[in-house]
Amino acid sequence: MNPSPNLFLVGPTGAGKTTIGQRLAAHYGLPFIDLDVEIEARCGMTIADIFEREGEAGFRARECAHLSEFSLRDGIVLATGAGAVLDPSNRETLMARGTVLMLGVDVDEQLDRLRHDTARPMIAGDDRRGRLESLAGHRNHLYEEIADLIFRGRHESVDEAAPRAIALLERHWKRH
Repeated sequence: MNPSPNLFLVGPTGAGKTTIGQRLAAHYGLPFIDLDVEIEARCGMTIADIFEREGEAGFRARECAHLSEFSLRDGIVLATGAGAVLDPSNRETLMARGTVLMLGVDVDEQLDRLRHDTARPMIAGDDRRGRLESLAGHRNHLYEEIADLIFRGRHESVDEAAPRAIALLERHWKRH
């Protein structure tokens, strides 16, 4: 693992990248950036609207450009979108410019965490379990491939998970 002032969080939808990321940023006194929130703010529309108007390819192009820009900062905690790892250039950017922490979660936990979520276009539809399993099959190996550290969820609250994630980082993250 290369020393880096930046911490990048990757993982599937519902893994806790935003909630855990906010806790990690607060703990380390670093700014927190949620890439999807930044894309929405700059585009003036939701991710779902971008998908509807521009398709997945249009959204992924925006995601790539924003990731490239934000990853150049020093001393940030950045949560990527779940699909950011699909683009090989994004994977290279993440590995080159920061320490990558994968947040792992199983499909049952995702279903529980996302049971009221209607905003995510990649899991829309009737067969949410099947969709999540399919996404896991296509993406989990990519998360693992670029991860410096892997943090697995345990069907626990953020208050329980955050200290475990911090303990892992304290043992392994070389910030300078």
